[in-house]
Amino acid sequence: MAKDPLEQFAIPNELRSFAEQSVAQARKAFDGFIEAANQAVGQMHGQAQAAHSSASEIAQKSIEYAQNNATATFDFAQKLMGAKDAAEVMGLQSEFLGRQMQALSAQARELGQSAAKMVIDSVKPRP
Repeated sequence: MAKDPLEQFAIPNELRSFAEQSVAQARKAFDGFIEAANQAVGQMHGQAQAAHSSASEIAQKSIEYAQNNATATFDFAQKLMGAKDAAEVMGLQSEFLGRQMQALSAQARELGQSAAKMVIDSVKPRP
């Protein structure tokens, strides 16, 4: 019986075994890479959620402060309309500016604390 002409192109068992092991190792390495990538994405998602939550808190506080400041300004304007003389106007203005400076200082401090919290929360490792 004649030899099979394709037999000379047959892959030796050792080479086949080596190739199979190489593919298995490559698959394992790729699976490890995908797992690490998924963990990184999960951490970024957690950090993004923390940042989003803090940013929403800052935005809500800012709106609240703007509303309070506008209300105080309208109240001041209303009081000015009832002032009887320049001395009363000056007294009202001095009182208003003093209260607003205190309010703005407190608002800036609170917003700064919220911003610092957002930064800290965004760099905390997530479980």
